Amino acid sequence: MQFFNYKKGYSIHFKIFIDAVPTLKNQSNIMARYNGPKTKISRIFGEPILGNGKWLTKNSNPPGQHGASRKRKTLGEYAVQLKEKQKAKYTYGVLERQFRKTFEEAARLKGVTGENLIKLLEARLDNTVFRLGIAPSRPAARQLVSHKHVTVNGVVVNIPSYQLKPGDKIGMKPKSGDNSSLTSQIRGKNPKFNWLDWNEAEKQGAFITYPERESVPENIKEQLIVELYSK
Repeated sequence: MQFFNYKKGYSIHFKIFIDAVPTLKNQSNIMARYNGPKTKISRIFGEPILGNGKWLTKNSNPPGQHGASRKRKTLGEYAVQLKEKQKAKYTYGVLERQFRKTFEEAARLKGVTGENLIKLLEARLDNTVFRLGIAPSRPAARQLVSHKHVTVNGVVVNIPSYQLKPGDKIGMKPKSGDNSSLTSQIRGKNPKFNWLDWNEAEKQGAFITYPERESVPENIKEQLIVELYSK
């Protein structure tokens, strides 16, 4: 007859639990942004918030096996507010903890909280790299910043959430500027973004000032987010 060694069994289980902790921590660090299907998210909100929306013209139904036969439900007040917050988070590539921190900072500033929130999200380094046309999308801009290709005032910054201040100069470090695979993606600033400046000869941009809400093209009802966090 074989007897179970409780002491040994406890030691084994305890070791497994301890070894698993760093793994969970590493996973939380790795999953710092959304890496799932982009078209699925766009179909949830009914608009191309994650880049190219060409598939929405072919299939604008909700995602899922029964998306075509399932009608969109009329959402309650809380659901509408929550959906608007989720839209803003997916648009700018921010997770809940960082988004709430940004909102709290916006609430401390003078002025309208919702407009301050949009200004702070637009002042993120990864978003500004995208707006300047250095990268074709926000995820691509985030990758450029994380891989130390981008400089702010001549210093390499690899923090996508870095908050720019009026007058900051954004460019690529010299070695990255000589990389044709990176420079070929630069398309230049859209003239609509009047809070930014772009020097085509030097391949360098400037964050002139915080944008006014009417200048930001994103279809986000920021007042609903304010109401949600005020509950």
